[in-house]
Amino acid sequence: MNVKVDISEAKEGLKKYGNKAENAAQKAMKDTVVLISNDSIQGSPVLTGNNRRSIKYTIGKLSGSIFSTSGYGGFLETGTRFMGARPYFKPALDKNFPKFSQRMKEYLRW
Repeated sequence: MNVKVDISEAKEGLKKYGNKAENAAQKAMKDTVVLISNDSIQGSPVLTGNNRRSIKYTIGKLSGSIFSTSGYGGFLETGTRFMGARPYFKPALDKNFPKFSQRMKEYLRW
């Protein structure tokens, strides 16, 4: 699964505010990735709990990755011809990604 995100608003802020904006974007990215990861874990279907335990994340300066190492997390998310989709990642992303710009603005006010 590949997700592309437009952070042009953040890039403009980086130009305007310099280091303060970069620090705010890094903190907002970390917060947002953690929120999405936590909601993905809570929303993951539970039979054995293996997929929930396998959800991990990494955070870079202005990037983040959330992934499942269970080997079947993508099948749960999108379904197969034998099983309907049981999305847990997309709802977490939709719920929390808009908070990135809100959090960045909050960090810029400090």
